[in-house]
Amino acid sequence: MEFETLCLHADLNIKDEWGTLNQAICQSATFVHKGVDEVSLYSYSRLSNPTRRHLENTVRKLEEGYDAYAFSSGMTAITVAMLLIEKNSHVIATDDLYGGALRLFNNVSKDRQIEFDFVDTSNLELVKSKIRSNTKLIYIETPSNPLMQVTDIKEIAKIAHENNLLLFVDNTFLTPYYQKPLNLGADIVIHSGTKYLGGHNDTLSGFVVAKNKELADKVLFYSKTIGGQLSPFDSFLIERGIKTLPIRMDRINENAIKIASWLKENPKIKKVYYVGLNDFKGYEINKKQSKGFGGMISIEVESESLAKKILKDVKIFQYAESLGGVDSLITYPMLQTHADVKKEDREKRGINERFLRISVGIENVNDLILDLKQAIG
Repeated sequence: MEFETLCLHADLNIKDEWGTLNQAICQSATFVHKGVDEVSLYSYSRLSNPTRRHLENTVRKLEEGYDAYAFSSGMTAITVAMLLIEKNSHVIATDDLYGGALRLFNNVSKDRQIEFDFVDTSNLELVKSKIRSNTKLIYIETPSNPLMQVTDIKEIAKIAHENNLLLFVDNTFLTPYYQKPLNLGADIVIHSGTKYLGGHNDTLSGFVVAKNKELADKVLFYSKTIGGQLSPFDSFLIERGIKTLPIRMDRINENAIKIASWLKENPKIKKVYYVGLNDFKGYEINKKQSKGFGGMISIEVESESLAKKILKDVKIFQYAESLGGVDSLITYPMLQTHADVKKEDREKRGINERFLRISVGIENVNDLILDLKQAIG
């Protein structure tokens, strides 16, 4: 089946006794065993649940992985994935990461004696130079959050595997509709399903998709040991969102290209970070490894006062922290997503008081541009 069809019919094998068109919400914590010597498919919802399993099978097929596991948030998914890395290990990670991931790595992971080098992973020689005898993992976001750094997944995978390292890729921004990291050599794909997969800003979720059985078994072990799985009702909501993923992504992508192009011509906007602009640093690599550019744009405006004016004066865009939904949002990373990052580290990367991040939605693009125009003044 093609991707658009898989979004609706990926898990045709699961049918309930009532013949429901949508997977039923199985709101049960525990299940009755058929007999002492009979194997039951489900026993306890921390281990597996029919509604969640239906969703996991869908995400597995969309990412073309061996198996997928759904969690209560994107951060839970990252936390479980990082448990695959043993103590006293070294990790090379993209230096421009979501602030929550940085908070996890700089605190919880470091408490497990895991060391990190945060580097520009688009620089292949720099990545190679950071490999140590105890390096176990390369962790990337591409495009990254919020500077839209693009990393060549296939080339990084070569480096990783030549040195017996794992490669984890956060694919939240482009989704499996536009980019499939496992097919490019990644070992694990991570999603904040709260964003584009769910698509409606109404529930949290996270996913870990494993390339092979060995990794999948490890993820399952930590999942059932620690907990944090996605609830049946939230699984239903994410499944419902995935049904319209291709339609939403295409509209968002189309809108974002037009908005980024318009912003680039505005003299009050000093820099536009969008991978769909053909003069953007990562444009060619992104075009090579994906079939779309997504809906995330970051900008640096001429002054702090203008940044705050935009946040106050937008009408259609909403000043909110998340991304990836049908509604257009605008975020102030220095106060929101990257508030826990040290000021000097933020500003070194360009995340300053003039920096804004935009998540483009599915509204009429002319209305969105007019809204930005009146807010910028």
